[in-house]
Amino acid sequence: MDRCLLRDDIWWVGAIDWSERDFHGYELARGTTYNAYLILDQKVALVDGCRAGFGEEMLARVQMCSGGRRVDYLVVNHVEPDHSGSIPWLVEELAPREIICSKRAREALSKYYGADVIGRWNVRVVATGDQVSLGAKTLEFIEAPMLHWPDSMFTYVREAKTLLPNDAFGQHLATARRFADEVDTHIVMEEAGKYYANILMPFGSQIQKMLGKIKDMGIEIEAIGPSHGVMWRRPQDVARIIEAYVRWSSGQASEQIVVLYDTMWHSTEKMTLAIAEGIAQESVDFRIIRIGTTPRSEAAHAVLESRGILVGSPTLNNGLFPTVAGFMTYLKGLRPKNKVAGAFGSCGWAGGAVSQLDSELRALGFDMLEPLEIKYSPTQDELEACVRLGQEAARRVKSWV
Repeated sequence: MDRCLLRDDIWWVGAIDWSERDFHGYELARGTTYNAYLILDQKVALVDGCRAGFGEEMLARVQMCSGGRRVDYLVVNHVEPDHSGSIPWLVEELAPREIICSKRAREALSKYYGADVIGRWNVRVVATGDQVSLGAKTLEFIEAPMLHWPDSMFTYVREAKTLLPNDAFGQHLATARRFADEVDTHIVMEEAGKYYANILMPFGSQIQKMLGKIKDMGIEIEAIGPSHGVMWRRPQDVARIIEAYVRWSSGQASEQIVVLYDTMWHSTEKMTLAIAEGIAQESVDFRIIRIGTTPRSEAAHAVLESRGILVGSPTLNNGLFPTVAGFMTYLKGLRPKNKVAGAFGSCGWAGGAVSQLDSELRALGFDMLEPLEIKYSPTQDELEACVRLGQEAARRVKSWV
């Protein structure tokens, strides 16, 4: 039992999804969890639900931890179906006295599960600063619109200094352990970074505002229970993930370049390797990712952590190679910021891909390098031009502030 205790009678009662590998286009390498939390006091509160199909697993944990006590409050921090899909069933099973959510969550629950269903529930709509007393513990609510849906909110257990922020500070990571300090730190932070890159990167400015709001409200955080992955209970781990969110949301990144490409007849691949040689000559770290054989979620994580990105594509039918076009659509939705960027690639008798890439990267507001396009297979002189592109990208990255 203690392995599920976050702190001060706040229990993890979620569900583990070992087999999930696709999360609306985000490829999962290590499964995920749907975390929910039971808070025991004079009154009992359950914070968040889980995905449909996992309700019985979650209910068994609720009953085991509560000792059969009735749930007084069911808090819905966020209505996306991986968290709310089980809630109508849980309401029937647990019969909570009150369901607590934001105004927008109330509206969304009606759309998902029917106004007639929600109309039978005793729903309390809360806003930032509203509180509910459980006895010795107080729940305080913080609206968090667009982190990452309009309805999102955080629940803070004030006396326990514990934040339950739903989709913030999480990871898609299924393990037999519940806490960050029980799992390899590199794995946890890799998955936390991948999660941020693929879900929260478009909302960096909102995240910065939220971090400021938490500070202004005098909220002290000693433990964090996110809605996915492992929990953060040690001071150094809490500090690590908060510092990472500060860095990611402000667009800070490592002095490294990621070169993303795909290739048809290896010409763009030859250019990629020559560009990498130029980067290496300037003593800047780099990664090479072939878009067609690498999960988009991994490529997006590399973009998040890199100060520079170079994207290469062969031309097909006067446009981008399909795998590169798909990745660019994905990247534009994530809206990364503060990058040095450049486009390159090969073509046959007519071009098109490189100019399209250059235009799409410029539209993201990056500090752009001059594009480089070659015809057919690159000559030695053209490969030397690729080396120079890599050198220029590296020099720009080193001087980037």
